[in-house]
Amino acid sequence: MTYKSDFLNILEQRGFIHQCSDFDALDAKLCEGIQTAYIGFDPTAQSLHVGHLTGQMMLYWFQQSGHKPITLMGGGTGKIGDPSFKDKERQALTDESIQANIDALEKTCFQQFLTYGDGETDALMVNNNDWLDELKYLEFLRDYGRYFTVNRMLSFDSVKQRLERESPLSLLEFNYMVMQGFDFLELNRRHGTILQMGGSDQWGNIINGVDLGHKADRVKLFGLTAPLLTTPDGKKMGKTEGGAVWLNKEMLSPYDYYQYWRNVDDVMVGTLLRRFTTMPISEIEKLEALQGQEINEAKKVLAFEATQMCHGEAAAQEAAATAQKVFEQGGVGGDLPTVPVSHDALSSGIAMLDLLIEAGFASSKGEARRLIKGGGVRINDKKVSDEACTVSTDHMNGDSIKISASKKKHALVKVA
Repeated sequence: MTYKSDFLNILEQRGFIHQCSDFDALDAKLCEGIQTAYIGFDPTAQSLHVGHLTGQMMLYWFQQSGHKPITLMGGGTGKIGDPSFKDKERQALTDESIQANIDALEKTCFQQFLTYGDGETDALMVNNNDWLDELKYLEFLRDYGRYFTVNRMLSFDSVKQRLERESPLSLLEFNYMVMQGFDFLELNRRHGTILQMGGSDQWGNIINGVDLGHKADRVKLFGLTAPLLTTPDGKKMGKTEGGAVWLNKEMLSPYDYYQYWRNVDDVMVGTLLRRFTTMPISEIEKLEALQGQEINEAKKVLAFEATQMCHGEAAAQEAAATAQKVFEQGGVGGDLPTVPVSHDALSSGIAMLDLLIEAGFASSKGEARRLIKGGGVRINDKKVSDEACTVSTDHMNGDSIKISASKKKHALVKVA
């Protein structure tokens, strides 16, 4: 489908469009001049992860199309936690923890994607705690509770699935969708925001805000969602055996981030190039056409471009150079993740099982034993077959020891 607005055309080409509350009206509105859109992020950790990248890139392209993006930090809603498709209530966070997470997110996860400032199209970061914390409960229920019917709230998939699984859904969590709807109304009043975006699992919450704007203030608001990305086996993108793929380099090194993209399934490469790089579509189409072993070249481009987008060009170049040295030249790359050990411990000898766990290659000694039995564990590229193997200073190669689990997982053991 072809649109009049640059923004919707870009999203269409890059696979970001799933649902919209009113395509034609939104398309026309985006052609009238600078508009404002937002996506909400609950500060539940000190980093976003790959699962948040779709929203990041939607805001990026919104700004690149000449509009103003808002990153809404859920300092208020974060105290509740989004119940969408969760089996249990999230652990409550203190005000101090929430603020610490917001501070970390601002520095490490947003400024790489958006330009913040005071200009007309500069991004703005706001905190919904600024208005939610001041609400008087009875007044809020009187003024806005009448616009939300329990019948409709029970119809949303996120709620129905919890009830079908007989998982408790607290009144606190049930209020989340009301709070999110009020966020949209408040952002329209304060900043003229006309569009909320998010993943397809947020559709119900977004539509609540669209409806509330119409009922409370008689304003035309819009909702737009992107399809959720899943791996070929149906799992959400952004999870690995070692946990979430974080955007904060303090929680996941640029090299490991690069390797995540380098190792995606072949059939995902074209989709990911469109979603998470800024490469021209014509170049992406050439890479999509590669077959067989040539698809690895497309994966290298994807890994470099995605890492550059998140961590900068220098980090991407270093990660690519390390990967080439490790995988293509059989060497040791300086950007590999490290496992710090004491000199005394290394002199005495450290069990390989413990190092595999410490490096994040295994979650238990049982899993570490299975890795060794499977023949994938190596010390300085030499196969380990003895489960009782220990690593010591005798294995030092320069100032480090390279340990590996399979062809894709490597780390350096170094004396701290």
